[in-house]
Amino acid sequence: MGIFTKREKEPAHGDSPKAKDGRKPGHDGDSLWRKCGLCKEQVLKTEVERNLDICPKCSYHFPVSVEKRIAFTFDPGSFAELYPDVEPVDFLNFEDTKTYKSRLAESKAATGRSDSVVCGSGRINGKDVLCAIFDFSFMGGSLGSVAGEKIARILEEGRKRKTPVIVFCASGGARMQEGVISLMQMAKVSGAIQRLKADRIPYITVLTDATTGGVTASVGMLGDIIIGEPKAMIGFSGPRVIKETIKEELPQGFQRAEFLLDHGMIDLICSRHDLKQKLHDILSLVSA
Repeated sequence: MGIFTKREKEPAHGDSPKAKDGRKPGHDGDSLWRKCGLCKEQVLKTEVERNLDICPKCSYHFPVSVEKRIAFTFDPGSFAELYPDVEPVDFLNFEDTKTYKSRLAESKAATGRSDSVVCGSGRINGKDVLCAIFDFSFMGGSLGSVAGEKIARILEEGRKRKTPVIVFCASGGARMQEGVISLMQMAKVSGAIQRLKADRIPYITVLTDATTGGVTASVGMLGDIIIGEPKAMIGFSGPRVIKETIKEELPQGFQRAEFLLDHGMIDLICSRHDLKQKLHDILSLVSA
């Protein structure tokens, strides 16, 4: 556990695995067991939960809900949500195998929230912070008009309050159902990040499994300090797509957090067990 400063041997590379029904690994309904998507071991759910949703065999960090992320990171009772009622609009009347409206309704019913990002204020060991947390279970954590707006708002709030901003990323990228409007969010949030940095207010990102596409290319990789969770898939296109495109074998562990640390793309890797204290230590160094 803790901070990794060198690359460790890890499972073979590949896109973040999913179950046959498309869910992220470990979501096994009422089963007593969870199957790790990397080492493929079956482990007791209770054992995984006691370990902060980390595989006890290989240290793979399972995706967690926004509620768990808040509980793991913030002082009890300190988190207050902001902008909960901003909702997306189907301005393109988009339809693939389903209408965009139906996908939104399904995700809202399943998660109880209006879109893929939850913003709020809280304290980490007494340090005031603002944050945005991606919810992968809402349409793959995709970056759409509402997610972009909420992130931009929390960044501007950081400037107003002179308070550090932390973004926890977990996303498949831009939301295709919103077309070019979704892609525009990359520029929107990048501009807001630059304004925050111009005011010398710390901006920290925590990249979890999986962080890909337009979220990596904007929100994720613009942090003053970029933290990866162990074994997290981090990249633009997934390794499988890249391999099929260039027709070449990719390096072992390509686009896992450990690979990116070795190649200078992120600053450190931190276990979920240590993340709260590590964020507090960083905040103590870079803010008043």
